Amino acid sequence: MKETIDRFLKDKFPQYVYKEEEVLSNLPVFFLKAEGLLQVFSALKTSPGIELNYLNDLTAVDWLGKKNPRFEVCYLLRSGNKSTTRVQFKVPVEEGEAVPSIVSLFKGANWPEREVFDLFGIPFRDHPQLERLIMPDNFQGHPLRKDYPLEGFGQDYLIEDLLTIHVKEDMGAE
Repeated sequence: MKETIDRFLKDKFPQYVYKEEEVLSNLPVFFLKAEGLLQVFSALKTSPGIELNYLNDLTAVDWLGKKNPRFEVCYLLRSGNKSTTRVQFKVPVEEGEAVPSIVSLFKGANWPEREVFDLFGIPFRDHPQLERLIMPDNFQGHPLRKDYPLEGFGQDYLIEDLLTIHVKEDMGAE
C-alpha cells in the first residue's frame, strides 16, 4: 500500500508533499503541507484501490527544540473496506499557524481537532465549533506543550471562578 499511495501523491499532488523522510514505524508515513490537506484527503478517501475513508486517530506532537517547524499534526487513516490498511500523515506546522479542519470530510475529526486545539493550541481553520474540549473555560495556556510550566499560572485557575461563571450562566438561562 505504501508504494501505491507514494505513487498517487507524486502523480496527483506533488506540490502538497512536504518532504520525503524515512520514519521507523510499522506504518507508512507521509508528510503533507497544510494547504493541500483537504484536497489530498478527499482524493485518498474516494480513489478506487486506496479508499482511506476512515479517520482512526488525530493527534499532535510538540517537537520544541528538536524539529522545525515545532508541531506535527498526525492523522491516522485506514480503509473501511480493507481493515489492515492504515497510513499515517503528518502535517508540520509552525507556532500560531492554522491547519485546515477536515470535519467536512471526516465528521469524527470534530472532537479530536478540538482536543488538539485545547491541549496544544493549534488552531483548525473553518472548524464548526473550535473551543476548549477538556480544560475548563478559564484555564490559561495549553498543557501538552513542552514549554508549559509545571508550576505557575496554569495550576492557579480558580475553581471558584469557574463555578461562578457557570452559576451565572445557569441563572441567566432561567
